[in-house]
Amino acid sequence: MKDTGKKNIRRRLDAALGGGLLLAMLLCPLAGFGQRCAQVREDVLRLHILANSDSPEDQALKLLVRDAVLEETGELFSTAGDLETARKRAEESLPAIEEIARRTLREAGQETSVKGEVTRMYFNTRQYGDETLPAGEYEALRLTIGEAKGQNWWCVMFPPLCVPAAAPEGEESSQAKEEIEALNEQPHYRLAFATVEWVEELLAAG
Repeated sequence: MKDTGKKNIRRRLDAALGGGLLLAMLLCPLAGFGQRCAQVREDVLRLHILANSDSPEDQALKLLVRDAVLEETGELFSTAGDLETARKRAEESLPAIEEIARRTLREAGQETSVKGEVTRMYFNTRQYGDETLPAGEYEALRLTIGEAKGQNWWCVMFPPLCVPAAAPEGEESSQAKEEIEALNEQPHYRLAFATVEWVEELLAAG
């Protein structure tokens, strides 16, 4: 009986060590993926627009503001080169961007307030075309319309994943764009993004 008990203990220890080794093998690549996600977050400027309400009219106005802002600021951000430049341009252009939004609303027959700011905020995992960005906190150009109680819309201003104005022909891809593309080329990247989002949500809740 004693020998049987020792064998059972040994089997449990072997199983625990094997499970720990397997978990370590799984987590090591994920840790590297998480570090690359963290770097992407530090090199990206998001755009976030919050509608006045969820009424069809206010949601339509939100999209009008989106289209006008992207159209008139596309080149400003597509030629930024790096996040520091993009952030500086966003901060310097806030009054002009707010006016673009107000003018768009006035032309639609609405005298609604608009507030712009450059801030850090949490985003879930999102896909833009062929590229997916990990969940976490990002720098963001944020526009709130009226009471800001409606559904939001968001995209990426830098690197320009949603702006219509393309970078000048022949210009090299930015480091941030290359980092995003590298993340999306990782094996099983969808599972990795889901795991990163789970971890980020736990951290945000804590």
